[in-house]
Amino acid sequence: MVNWNRRDLLRACLSSLCRQTGVAFEVIVVDNGSSDGSADMAERDFGCRVIRNAENRGFCAANNQGIRAASGDFIALLNNDAEAEPDWLPALRRACASGPDIGMAASKILVWEDPRIIDKAGHLMFPDGQNRGRGSGAWDRGQFDREEEVLWPDGCAAMYRRAMLDEIGGFDEDFFAYGDDAELGLRARIAGWRCLYTHRAVVRHHRGSTLGKGSAKRLELIERNRLLLALKLFPATLLWLNPVYFAMRLAAGLLVPQKGARDTAYFPGVKGKWTIVRALWRGQVEGFKLAPRMLRKRAEVRSIRRLSSRDIRRLIFAHRLPLQEVA
Repeated sequence: MVNWNRRDLLRACLSSLCRQTGVAFEVIVVDNGSSDGSADMAERDFGCRVIRNAENRGFCAANNQGIRAASGDFIALLNNDAEAEPDWLPALRRACASGPDIGMAASKILVWEDPRIIDKAGHLMFPDGQNRGRGSGAWDRGQFDREEEVLWPDGCAAMYRRAMLDEIGGFDEDFFAYGDDAELGLRARIAGWRCLYTHRAVVRHHRGSTLGKGSAKRLELIERNRLLLALKLFPATLLWLNPVYFAMRLAAGLLVPQKGARDTAYFPGVKGKWTIVRALWRGQVEGFKLAPRMLRKRAEVRSIRRLSSRDIRRLIFAHRLPLQEVA
């Protein structure tokens, strides 16, 4: 569990872990330089093992620290702004251990403020690299109440097989935060591992509490990391088409009536829309600055690759995020 302040959210999260039954586990909190006493609280009140960083090293680096410190064959991640139902850990454990090629297990994540609404039930991806939770924002009518293969899990509440992480590596620390779980998940799929979603592993999530839903920095990181993921992992034919799909997504966002939904609701008026444009532009610029590094990493991915370029394209399009939804 990665923590950066949010003491009250962390307490509720740790309390939910105390209610887990039917599986032995350890809790490791990696604290990114919190100033609100949350790290001390986790250690004192819950007996957690706390790894303390002097500064905010980001979601990726902190998770890698926790993964290295963990002793289990399966590694679960839980955001400090999420609360798990009592069967969450054992349900993920059963799913992840259900087959030798299952390297990841995905949770059913509900909105904390209204658990009738789905936050994520696995992930979907648009062909430009933008990804979003499957069913995000939909009413929970049981449409995802079954175990099935999904593209990858959301890092908010996920489980990974240790053997898979040992083979492919952990989170790419150049991503810092946002889209990092997508990069790890797609890299694992390229290496031949699969992901199983289970509706029995339920958490409730405070959406957007890390940087805030109205944070321009959040949008910048999402856009930057979308580009980094494509440069590192997309097959060449899909990478060349990336500008086309990106333009399609932007055009759809302009043409589809917003009705106060999604990210645009947190950036009202002309000033707000200009903030979005600048954040997207900064994300693009920062992404291209890191392009040479991503291309070097692209070459490194070949050593773990099990899927052909055609297989990767089929995988992405089989779990494609519809244009209407991404708009």
